Amino acid sequence: MNKKGFTTTILHSDRLDKPEHGALHKPIHTSVTYGYDDVQDLVDIFQNKKKGFAYSRQGNPTVSALESKVTQMENGLSTIAFSTGMAAISASILALIKHGDHILASSYLFGNTRSVFQSFMDMGLDITFVDATDFNNVKNGIKPSTKLIFVETIANPATQIVELEKIGNLCQEKGIIYMVDNTMTSPYLFQPVNVKASLVINSLTKYVGGHGNALGGSVTDTGLFNWTNFPNIFEGFKTQVKPEVLGMTQIRKKGLRDAGGTLSPEAAHSISVGSETLALRMERACNNAFALATYFENHPKIKKVYYPGLASHPQHTMAGKLFLKYGGLMSIELDESIDCFAFLNKLKLVVKSSNLGDTRTLAIPVAHTIFNELGAEKRAEMGISDSMIRLSIGIEDIDDLVGDFKAALG
Repeated sequence: MNKKGFTTTILHSDRLDKPEHGALHKPIHTSVTYGYDDVQDLVDIFQNKKKGFAYSRQGNPTVSALESKVTQMENGLSTIAFSTGMAAISASILALIKHGDHILASSYLFGNTRSVFQSFMDMGLDITFVDATDFNNVKNGIKPSTKLIFVETIANPATQIVELEKIGNLCQEKGIIYMVDNTMTSPYLFQPVNVKASLVINSLTKYVGGHGNALGGSVTDTGLFNWTNFPNIFEGFKTQVKPEVLGMTQIRKKGLRDAGGTLSPEAAHSISVGSETLALRMERACNNAFALATYFENHPKIKKVYYPGLASHPQHTMAGKLFLKYGGLMSIELDESIDCFAFLNKLKLVVKSSNLGDTRTLAIPVAHTIFNELGAEKRAEMGISDSMIRLSIGIEDIDDLVGDFKAALG
């Protein structure tokens, strides 16, 4: 099939791979082990000489079909799926980075990502956080030992957008791995390969799966990084696989296989089916988000609105150039006269929940929950106030959403 549109490609991805019995979706394969008539076939799979499945901790036909679908979404070279987005991040770092290496990261990272990076620091890894919305901070933060730069497309929850394109050019020039978490935009709104990302992270739990019914994560190799020059590749892999897949082989073996963050075939199937409507859901959620952001910005009881689609957003112009739309995530700060908890409890349609990227609109008080462990000082550095509420906008009818917020605001 010639190159088709985003949704057409996803819809027919499984079918074109010829599933059993003419099925339109790849069936759920629950087998943990795989038998071979000739033991040489099993040996060749273990030694990376032949594609196949040996043990489901590091590969499964249903999961493999999802990986192929995500690769097509991201216009990448290959993908590895994990049990969660955090597993994808953790395993990739564990597989590629050694003691003595340096990681440069955005200071606006999602709370759990920041937490696991702190754990890596406690174990001896050298990690520096900088305000990556100012490119000079990134440029000046690089050391001779810098092996990886990690950023997100849109920060959660205050929606800062870093200098994605400039950082990509710098990483390519310096031979540094550029890891971009694409969760907040999804592959429909943005493909990090276009800013020269090396590896792309997606929490498949969020917009890709989209229905709040399955956990999953992935890392995609864009094919832009030269792994033959990367010093941390295991010597044994260099004689077994092609140079372009050295990085992903190491992540699959040293990250997925050894750390064990395996995605179940049942979850992979749910995410795969959910991904078919990604573009439709994102269009609706983004349109709803823009309408709500505009409503909030003009409301006297809303102190501040954090949403890239608003002209008042510091990176609004850059977001318009990079992304197809401005996303479905925003945060608001309430006027000091309004009690944060009381406001949330007045919402009847909007769900109080810690997830995002669902079909339903979700709300959570940020400082008291997902960023509570960071402490007041670090929250202040990240622009998170005690009255901040994060909203993940869903696909409900916009009049119903506006009505719910209007009633809660009194």
